[in-house]
Amino acid sequence: MKTLDIRIGTVVNVNDRTLSTIREILDHGFESFNLCMGNRLPEMGVEKFAKELREVISDRAVISALSLFGNALEDEMAVRDWERCIDMASLFHCELVSGFPGALKGRPVPDSLPRFKAVWSELARRAEGKGIKIAFENCAMEGYWEASGRNMAHAPSAWEMMFHEVPSDALGLEWEPCHQMISLIDPLPQLRKWLPKIYHVHGKDATIAWDIISTYGIRGGKEYAWHRTPGFGDTNWTDVISILRMGKFRGSIDIEGFHDPVYVEELEMTGQVHALNYLKNCRGGKFIPNP
Repeated sequence: MKTLDIRIGTVVNVNDRTLSTIREILDHGFESFNLCMGNRLPEMGVEKFAKELREVISDRAVISALSLFGNALEDEMAVRDWERCIDMASLFHCELVSGFPGALKGRPVPDSLPRFKAVWSELARRAEGKGIKIAFENCAMEGYWEASGRNMAHAPSAWEMMFHEVPSDALGLEWEPCHQMISLIDPLPQLRKWLPKIYHVHGKDATIAWDIISTYGIRGGKEYAWHRTPGFGDTNWTDVISILRMGKFRGSIDIEGFHDPVYVEELEMTGQVHALNYLKNCRGGKFIPNP
C-alpha cells in the first residue's frame, strides 16, 4: 500500500510476554514493532524467537528496529551486545539497530569523542558489511553538555561532532519531537535540516507550559514540560509526516508509550491506539487510488 511508505507502529519490550503482547495488540492496526532490548541484550534463543515472531506478525506488520540502551563507551559488554544485535537483525527481517552511543559519565560531551570514534568506527564498519543502519536515540538521560549522562547524542552540536568523527552512512538518528521540545528547540526546522540522517522516528510528543517558563523560568523548581503521546501534545504531526515524505523518508514512526502523565496505567493502550489512528490520519488517512 502507498500509505506504508511510512508505517505507524509501537515500541514493545522484549521479555517473556513479547509474543503474547503483539498477538493481543496486532488487531488494533499497528504496522510495525520496535523491539526494545533494554540496557543489556537478554539471553534468549534468538533464531527460535525471531521465527515465532515472524509467524505472529506474518505480512501484517514488520520489525522496524532492534534497540539497545547500554553505555558502549564505558561498558565492553554493551559493545558486544551491539555487535550481536547488528549480526542478528537479519533474523527479524530488520535493517535497523537503534539506541544510545554511550558517553563518559559526568564529563563534558566533547571528552567522549575519542572513545566514540574508537568504538563506533568499528561498529559502523560491521553494520556496513551487513547492510544495517544504526540510529542514535537523542534522550539526554539526565545529562548536560558539561556533565554527560549515559548518552552523548542529545544535542545537535554533539551530532555534528559525532558524524564528523565517524563519517559513515551507517550512522544516523532515531529522532522525535519530544526531546527537542524539552530542550526548548523548535523541532520542525531541525527535522528539515537533519532529515538525511534520520533513520527512525519515535512517536513521542511533549507539552510545553510557556506560561510557567515566562513566570518562573526553567530553573525555578516548577515543572514546565511533559512527555506526551502523539495527539495529546503540541506537535503538528501532519507537518512532521509532510516533511518526512518531502524528504523521501521511508521507515516507521513507532509510538514510545508509558510516558504520558494522563494516558497511563489503565489508559495506556487507549492512548496508544488513539495515537495510532491520529498518526494514520496525519499520514493522509486511507489510501485512495487515482482514477
